[in-house]
Amino acid sequence: MINHKEHAELIKKAQLGDRECLSRLAEVARVHLREYVLRLTLQEDLTEDIVQESILEMFKVFDKLKKAERFWAWLHGIAFNKIRSHYGRQWRHKTISLSDVACEIATEDSQNALADMVNRELKQIVLRSMRELSPRHRAVLTMRCYKEMAYSDIAGLMGCTEFGAQALFYRAKKALAKKLSGHGLGKGYLLTALVLFGKLTAATEATAANVSITAATLKVGAAASLAAMVTSKTVIVSLTAAGVIAGSTVAITHGTDKDDKAPQKSNAQTYFNTPQQTEAGKPMEQCWYFFPEGAGRPVMMRLLEFSKSGKQSYCQCLQNQHANYHYDKNSIYINNFRIYNPDISVRRLPTDVEDLSQFISQVEGKPADMEYVSGKGKGLLVISKRSDDHGDRIWRIDRHFNVLEEEYFQFDWPQSTKIVDNRDEMHKRGWTYFRITGRLNGEKVLGTGQIPFVYATSRRFDPWLKLQLGNSLKIVDSGSAAFVFDGSGNALARYAGGSFFKGLGRPWMGLHTIDTVRRDAAEKRLWFETKNISGSTAEVVLTGEQVKLVYTIDMETDVIEKITFSTGSGDEGELRFSYLQNIDNPGSEFIRPGTGSYRRPQQRPTGMLWLVKLINNRW
Repeated sequence: MINHKEHAELIKKAQLGDRECLSRLAEVARVHLREYVLRLTLQEDLTEDIVQESILEMFKVFDKLKKAERFWAWLHGIAFNKIRSHYGRQWRHKTISLSDVACEIATEDSQNALADMVNRELKQIVLRSMRELSPRHRAVLTMRCYKEMAYSDIAGLMGCTEFGAQALFYRAKKALAKKLSGHGLGKGYLLTALVLFGKLTAATEATAANVSITAATLKVGAAASLAAMVTSKTVIVSLTAAGVIAGSTVAITHGTDKDDKAPQKSNAQTYFNTPQQTEAGKPMEQCWYFFPEGAGRPVMMRLLEFSKSGKQSYCQCLQNQHANYHYDKNSIYINNFRIYNPDISVRRLPTDVEDLSQFISQVEGKPADMEYVSGKGKGLLVISKRSDDHGDRIWRIDRHFNVLEEEYFQFDWPQSTKIVDNRDEMHKRGWTYFRITGRLNGEKVLGTGQIPFVYATSRRFDPWLKLQLGNSLKIVDSGSAAFVFDGSGNALARYAGGSFFKGLGRPWMGLHTIDTVRRDAAEKRLWFETKNISGSTAEVVLTGEQVKLVYTIDMETDVIEKITFSTGSGDEGELRFSYLQNIDNPGSEFIRPGTGSYRRPQQRPTGMLWLVKLINNRW
């Protein structure tokens, strides 16, 4: 244990420039850091390197330390960042196998003293189990059990919320218990194993004698425990080599239990269940909504289904920043399309404002079954649960900027699960170019654009659009600004970037095109009707301001095929969309448009009514 009072005077003198005190402080720090770093890395050589680098860093920036009482937390933060930097991607997504650990922990005097106290086999089981944990799990166990850090302080170092730190600690305990069990030690040995590991890795015999962990230290809040149970048995497996997810990894969890097995659904439909299809006795469902940029922006979703006892869960559907996944009968299907409701009703979100929700309810003839969340700002996480007798009820609201990188917003499917990638080339790529052809009021229409399909590609390959209506009108949306020009190139109207993607498909936002279009219509109070034409094609008919728009949507590819226009005065037209699977030689037509520096004041966004203006030619 660190004697803060004893070292306080040493730190103050060192800050005043006393070189002898600074040297003594460095030696004290070296001993404490070695113990801390060794517990996180379990590699002797790596520990020595990180300790040395941390001490050198301490010398460089010692004058920047503002409060002497924060010295040890500050120094541990330096070492922790170096550890995290060393592991890189392994820190978030991989475990360390035993073959990666080249050396045993060196035998210390403190360990020799313990030789008479513990059986060598027990010692090896504890060390082996700790080595098999992920670096993140070893880190949170060390911080909580041996440094007695508060969850708020752990959250600050780990880059998550306090709730996230509690959930991570819970998962780390479960992971260690599982490793111990796999080597022949039952669950009751968890506390003993943690104490023993603390003694085995202590810097001196004296510190080893003082290692103790209370049962209270191991407790976490009920909410964090429940959230962490979702992925309490996570095994991280990289699928990159198999070409499943380019440049990313997938977390796979064993979702079986001898007493209470997770239900294996037989239907391979990739949609969310609706209240009308919830049968009596059906297990509870839980849906996680994450808004990385805040409400009204892109949304990621994760649907869990619990067994009847509520003890076991598995992830049925996942829509994250990389792709759309559905788990069914030990197979993971990766699809082109976002999830949609089986009865083709509009997908609701917990952040839907009252006016929008009421209009959709009026059109569909049924009330909303989703509680409203008024959360603002980035990193909003909303967890709702659905039972037999109720709709979605908000269970928890949290703020977490790193959810997409956390284990509990990834997979929990068996490691042996078969991967079936149903995506076409453009969806595997994550973005593509598209063309628009057609006629409006007798004039030829030509256009091109770029569209991302997933959130991960939406920054680098952000959406843009240019549309030419004969010689009379040109529409340009570069993403940063949107303009309407007449035939002479004069700016008729200026809008915010992205305005002309309203009323079109925006799959990177996290919803299926059929939901995007209808929700855009509801925002502008345009009445809509949804029709099923065939198994893979649907029609959405919108009416408003004497204009009728008919969308033909490919449900499997999740894109608009065409939009037909008609007005009460007899005007009509059609826009057809085609999407490029191969973009090796796209040509000059797909150069991003420029908007120039026009001083015309920006007008209020018209939403999808820009399509009504297009057929009426009123700007």
